[in-house]
Amino acid sequence: MNNDCIFCKIIKKEIPSTFVYEDSNVFAFRDIQPQAKQHILVIPKEHIATITDIDSNDVYGNIFSAIKKIAKQEGMEKGGYRVCVNNGPDAGQTVFHVHFHLIGGEKISGKMA
Repeated sequence: MNNDCIFCKIIKKEIPSTFVYEDSNVFAFRDIQPQAKQHILVIPKEHIATITDIDSNDVYGNIFSAIKKIAKQEGMEKGGYRVCVNNGPDAGQTVFHVHFHLIGGEKISGKMA
């Protein structure tokens, strides 16, 4: 954990969030600025700044296993959903704790945002 990281503080429940899912490796909560009807951030509990810093396939396995469970739990698997990750400031990453955007619940435009 990084004491200065907002997502680490959310995981430790020092900052409130709208909880969606948690297991021993992953935490998920609703984005405060949703880009669609459902917009959930899925993050590893381990503080990893960017996807470039991930050095274990286990992290990806844990994240995508959780995404599959969350999509089913939230009813997104029927119509589909988008998974997106921004890596670095030029790609739009603003919080440097790797996070995957799970977006769905409605038809999403073809434009990536």
